[in-house]
Amino acid sequence: MLRGIVEGTATATVRHPSMKGWKLLIVQPVDMNGKPDGDPLLAIDKLGAGHGSEVVISNDGKSTREMVGDNTSPMRWAVIGLID
Repeated sequence: MLRGIVEGTATATVRHPSMKGWKLLIVQPVDMNGKPDGDPLLAIDKLGAGHGSEVVISNDGKSTREMVGDNTSPMRWAVIGLID
């Protein structure tokens, strides 16, 4: 799990069928001081995070595939929490 800041959304004209209907977010991982920590990541979101939201993301691909209901999904990252 990583803490991150939502930088924006991503639009894809062609998606894997498992990603249909899911909001795609660009999330910048941050360290405990709020400084960028690595490259931005693409994550699916079902919690309604928006630009500037602080989120917790998980890279547990198995859980993400279960979330989308497809064991062949290429998605690895998912928003699993919103930080107040």
